[in-house]
Amino acid sequence: MQDLVYKLLLAPFSLLYGIGVGLRNSLYHLGLLKGASFDIPTISVGNLTVGGAGKTPHVEYLILFLREYIKVGTLSRGYKRKTKGFLTVQPNHTANDVGDEPLQFKRKFRDVFVAVAEDRTFAIPNMLMEDPHLQVVLLDDAFQHLAVNPGLNILLTEYDYPFTRDYLLPSGRLREWPSAYTRADIIIVSKCPDQVSEEEKVALIKEIGLKPKQRIYFSYYTYQDPYYLMNGQQRITLDDSWDVLLVCAIARSEYLIQYLKANANTVIVKEFSDHHLFTKQEVGNVKGIFEDMEGRKKIILTTEKDAVRLDLHREFLIQHQLPVFVLPAQVAFHFDDEERFRQDIIQFMMNFKV
Repeated sequence: MQDLVYKLLLAPFSLLYGIGVGLRNSLYHLGLLKGASFDIPTISVGNLTVGGAGKTPHVEYLILFLREYIKVGTLSRGYKRKTKGFLTVQPNHTANDVGDEPLQFKRKFRDVFVAVAEDRTFAIPNMLMEDPHLQVVLLDDAFQHLAVNPGLNILLTEYDYPFTRDYLLPSGRLREWPSAYTRADIIIVSKCPDQVSEEEKVALIKEIGLKPKQRIYFSYYTYQDPYYLMNGQQRITLDDSWDVLLVCAIARSEYLIQYLKANANTVIVKEFSDHHLFTKQEVGNVKGIFEDMEGRKKIILTTEKDAVRLDLHREFLIQHQLPVFVLPAQVAFHFDDEERFRQDIIQFMMNFKV
């Protein structure tokens, strides 16, 4: 009831926000503003909400798939970085320099060209100038960036929180009207449970209102063995003998917490807002919580995105011998659709024309 009252109070502001977004989108639709196109394939991975749909693991999936065959680049805004303009991301950068997700990409995939910039129309030519061998650019979180016309537009929406049941900011989490989903070429329903029935699939497709030109896929995460933050080599197998202190600053953490509760003895959650830059005091508080935990087999667990921000406190973590482990997540597809999804990407690349 309280949540409903909150949404009703904010509804006028959501309407004003929606009018502003709608006017901007109309300018592009009418051709009064024009998005830039490039002579290199571009694939946008984004969503309609302010976060939590799983863009980063899906971009990583595309990187892993494409880098075997072609030279891949990624372009992000570099959310919450303390720098401005175009930057080529290097492994020795920090999250303060380039943002957490771009740094995560670069440290995991050293051969991939990773860049950050507020202005993507300016950034893509700069990327090609620095590396003329680039063959595809993955645009991270670019669904609302209409200044660029992506060759392929991939839209993510969460299984438990589809955009069809959400509201415009600030009463909800939508960045624009739900009808914007029609711009997508591919829709991925992300963070699905381990099992999705055919009936559930059909019902959600009907709820979304899939257009004839659109393809839809249902994805979920598989979690790998956590690795030690300080060297990336030491790994553990998570089971019900471990007590876990989860430290995370991600949107929609319920999916992760549900997994941990099913695969660990006890789970204590220390949660922050999405992309939060941890302070020294907060890391000190984490130390105190961890030391108060009972049990011999206990670890501090975090996500890969959070790990690059916790790494800013590396000296403190080493000094106090805190066992911070990182939980990698990989994307998988329901209904044996992985090959069909890959064929969609291959066909886009093969049919691309300047």
